[in-house]
Amino acid sequence: MYIHPAFKIETPQAVDLLKDRGFGLLVVPAPDAPFGVHVPFLLEERADAKLYAEFHVARVNPAHKHIGEGCKALLVCQGPDAYISPDWYTVADQVPTWAYTAVHLKGRARVLPQSGTLGHVDRLSAVFEERLLPKQPWTSAKMNPRKLSAMTTAIVVIGLEVESVEAQVKVSQHKGQTERRGAVEGLTGRGDAGSLAIADLIRRTLDELPDAP
Repeated sequence: MYIHPAFKIETPQAVDLLKDRGFGLLVVPAPDAPFGVHVPFLLEERADAKLYAEFHVARVNPAHKHIGEGCKALLVCQGPDAYISPDWYTVADQVPTWAYTAVHLKGRARVLPQSGTLGHVDRLSAVFEERLLPKQPWTSAKMNPRKLSAMTTAIVVIGLEVESVEAQVKVSQHKGQTERRGAVEGLTGRGDAGSLAIADLIRRTLDELPDAP
């Protein structure tokens, strides 16, 4: 991923984005063309300071067959994004652009033993069920054992040992205060979730400007 110096974020901020989002696009090599699959994932920060991601695919999905005994892979995680109209800047000679957040994790993917599948499902569901509190969290213990066994047999767990992190938050940091405030106003006026999220990110950058009130 090409990263403009003004938009680059460091690994700790990238990790926050990854954990907040928890969903991405896994790309692995295949005979005809790269193969992509969309997956929820768990992110682990290991003692050696390396990152590790874990996810699963349906057994009928050929992704795990492309991985085979292991392969290089890319996990792409995107956060909020939104179109920026140059009219919002209220400054002449501007052009349209797109604001977005993205993290690319590159590393080696491998299929994990089937014996760990239930533990993976429990860990993954626990992360996202916690976000639904005060709802009583779902756990695999609620399922009929035979049905649970059938469901876990139908998926394949994959681990990604992360070798590099590329991340950026492109939210008008290269623009002045007037342009950024105009973008915030325009995005807020649209009212959709992506525009509001990007407006909030741009609003935060205003504090970084030396001329900010």
